[in-house]
Amino acid sequence: MATKDDERAARLKAALRDNLRRRKAQARSRADEAPGSAADTGPDASLVAGSEPAPKRQPAGKG
Repeated sequence: MATKDDERAARLKAALRDNLRRRKAQARSRADEAPGSAADTGPDASLVAGSEPAPKRQPAGKG
């Protein structure tokens, strides 16, 4: 019975390794396609795009 468990563990290990390689390759290709896209998603993205930021609100109960 240990042989079945060993075979299953080996298949799982190989599948996880292949999945990790695939995800790393996808991440590398995304980074190569748009190197500046990560900076465009931050809180100052509206400033980068050229639009005005939303006005700041007063806290409730003040003013």
